[in-house]
Amino acid sequence: MTADTAVVIPAKNEGERIGATVTTALTLPGVDLVVVVDDGSGDQTGRVARAAGARVVRHSRNRGKAAAMESGAEAVRLLDGDVPRHLLFLDADLGQTAAAAERLITPVRSGEADMSIAVFATRVKLGGHGLVVRVARDGIRRATGFVAAQPLNGQRCLTRDAFEAARPLAHGFGVETGLTIDLLRKGYRVVEVPVEMTHRATGTDWHAQLHRAKQLRDVARALATREPLIHDNLPKFRR
Repeated sequence: MTADTAVVIPAKNEGERIGATVTTALTLPGVDLVVVVDDGSGDQTGRVARAAGARVVRHSRNRGKAAAMESGAEAVRLLDGDVPRHLLFLDADLGQTAAAAERLITPVRSGEADMSIAVFATRVKLGGHGLVVRVARDGIRRATGFVAAQPLNGQRCLTRDAFEAARPLAHGFGVETGLTIDLLRKGYRVVEVPVEMTHRATGTDWHAQLHRAKQLRDVARALATREPLIHDNLPKFRR
């Protein structure tokens, strides 16, 4: 198969898991490049990723997920040939389940979609996370009419054209919400794809609660800058 896809993995302090994720991503059909963006890690994330075969871009300080995605995409652009690669964004802690990402590439490669979004077949629901998901899902619905099954899922494959059309990306953890709204409003085709993937579940300690608070803040910011087209006094869309 002709190599046409690059994998971009934003990562912070994922030294224990990034190696398996990179190794698996490099086995995906049509993938010839994996770029790991070490977003201000304090461990060996970058070194482990490089040893596993990734190109590594390092941020000297933590700049957030959206900035890491932009840095990774820019690194791919500099390595692209005449035909730009598709961009497959994966979380750093997927490990061997990253193999299921092949299903995300297929509709983009075939021209069926401009962006595919993973829907994990198995999810562990923990306290607090559901609130952020509901806020993101309802905001996307009001803005576009699209009801996303997992609006915050970061496993996505995009054409280069679609990625550029969505820039500048929404800040931090609002990036997925912003991507979905902006591309749908511009007429790009978005599909959701069920996949058998797992990653580390977010816990319930104060670190996890702080993470969810940051997620909620960033999602709210992304929605605040994108006026709804469908207002609450209109009938709600249902899946």
